[in-house]
Amino acid sequence: MRLLLLGCSGFVGRELVPFLLELGHEVTLVSRQAQPFPALVGKRLSCIRLDPADPASWAHNGLEAAVAQAEGVVNLAGEPIAERRWTPAHCELLLQSRVRTTELLVAALARQERPPGVLVNGSAVGFYGSSLEARFSEASPAGRDFLAQICQRWEAATNPVPPACRLVTLRIGIVLGPDGGALGKMLPVFRMGFGGPVGSGRQWMSWIHRHDLCRLIATALEDSAYSGTYNAVSPEPTTMGLFAAALGKALGRPSLLPVPGPILQLLLGDGAQVVLEGQQVLPERLLAQGFPFQYPKLSAALAAATNPAPH
Repeated sequence: MRLLLLGCSGFVGRELVPFLLELGHEVTLVSRQAQPFPALVGKRLSCIRLDPADPASWAHNGLEAAVAQAEGVVNLAGEPIAERRWTPAHCELLLQSRVRTTELLVAALARQERPPGVLVNGSAVGFYGSSLEARFSEASPAGRDFLAQICQRWEAATNPVPPACRLVTLRIGIVLGPDGGALGKMLPVFRMGFGGPVGSGRQWMSWIHRHDLCRLIATALEDSAYSGTYNAVSPEPTTMGLFAAALGKALGRPSLLPVPGPILQLLLGDGAQVVLEGQQVLPERLLAQGFPFQYPKLSAALAAATNPAPH
């Protein structure tokens, strides 16, 4: 397929882009970076350097042509949630980098005489809010906190997708990989023997190995049976305490030193909410459709992520 990718030049994209190329797809990548994957550029990967959250970018001939030629679109665009303190300005950036990009993309799809056949659009398990007791499926209602509001507006921005374009919304959990995300930040500390649960350790972590997320995105692009909203998480959610113990075991290191919540809040402000609070999310629709997780179990996922080998 001819694919257009937005927001795929970071942690997930580092595996997704080469994976889609290996599968034989032709990829046009929209990124604010000049050349995210210099080693891969060739006849089946091209890059357009634009900011997809800027309306002026969509007047660019190259981007309009890429939309017109695309058979499938993947949109994961959005500023990282837990990288910086949530000042009012940063909160607005977290929201608009997702919502504005999606609104502008969907408007571009609607302008096409023959729009792409499928849009795989990101969202997050933060949609459900946080809870120590509740279990959430795709049918569960939205939460009320800031992250839930972002996810609701992000998903609502896809409502005007043209009928000819199959929409797949992925509510993505914590993505596990060795070179970024939450695990990437934890690995150096755990390898030194100073790791442990963050906060109370009782909060839920709904996670997915990055390779399974890439496989899910590819499946959603190729298989017309995938439509609507899916929880992009493994079937085995865990708690932060159990996650820390499993990570220590995978590395052969102790995991006894808890990271107090107040220290994280000093570093990240409200952004600490992402790791101090969580939700138990189940991939009911993926299980019902028989999606074959390669890493359904946390121990295997951590073993693969801490000793990565080519897939």
